Amino acid sequence: METKDNPQLIGEDLNPTFLFTWKGIRNCDSDQYHCHNHGEVAFVLSGTGKYRIEDQVYTIQEGDLLIFNPGIRHQALFCPESETPATEFFVGFSDLQLQGLPINTLPVPEGGYMLHTAGELRQRLFKLCSSMDAEKAVCRQGKYFMLKSYMIQMLLLIIREQCEPMEKHQGYSFESVNRKYVVEQMLNYFEDHYNEKISLDRVAEKMYLSPFYISKIFKSETGDTPIRHLINIRLEKARELLEGGCGGSIQEVAATVGYDDAYHFSKLFKKRYGISPSQIRKKA
Repeated sequence: METKDNPQLIGEDLNPTFLFTWKGIRNCDSDQYHCHNHGEVAFVLSGTGKYRIEDQVYTIQEGDLLIFNPGIRHQALFCPESETPATEFFVGFSDLQLQGLPINTLPVPEGGYMLHTAGELRQRLFKLCSSMDAEKAVCRQGKYFMLKSYMIQMLLLIIREQCEPMEKHQGYSFESVNRKYVVEQMLNYFEDHYNEKISLDRVAEKMYLSPFYISKIFKSETGDTPIRHLINIRLEKARELLEGGCGGSIQEVAATVGYDDAYHFSKLFKKRYGISPSQIRKKA
């Protein structure tokens, strides 16, 4: 579902009903492959595991947020090969109505059901889960409303993560992010750090933005994905080294441009240039 074309999902009223929370370690498959009418989100607090969602199996890990909208079939699977089983935190809700979406439905990444969180977003979700878990364990006045307030914060973070900042209106101090500036910063970062281990999560964290957001605007401005652009930079730098008579091994050339695996590097190089790194060295 593409949320960027309709960023104003929240109307004048937001009053969902809190249903439940559940925290547990996944040491067996869940009972059923099922769906439901209410909304549900699951945040992976630690470890790794797997989920069957709409007949496809996904690997999950710490920081992943799964969104199960009404009618989406899903089943948690035990992952015996995992050194640390997944610890998950579930939140169930109903009576959520966002503009342009069916009832109890949250926006989801295009073609998927999972958000890979990082940086500030991940820390805020950890904190909200911890606060809800602590509140659930006590018996004090207003317990339901405390849990509901934490849940609403979580839902808002999920919505905001997938929507561009709203345009600045006269009389407001809201500062929108300049798309071209963000892309320019990313291009400069890739050029300066191409020989290091780089992930989209890491770049997003440094820019205090979401991976989803920077990926979408990068592609819209350049026509390419951030990772593909990084690969192109690395391969161009490697070709310059090889054509310049670099005396190191192919493994050393690969490492110089940010690749630990010489086989993977050679495969990418040949796909890009139609010739292997060793062949282009011989020509040089």
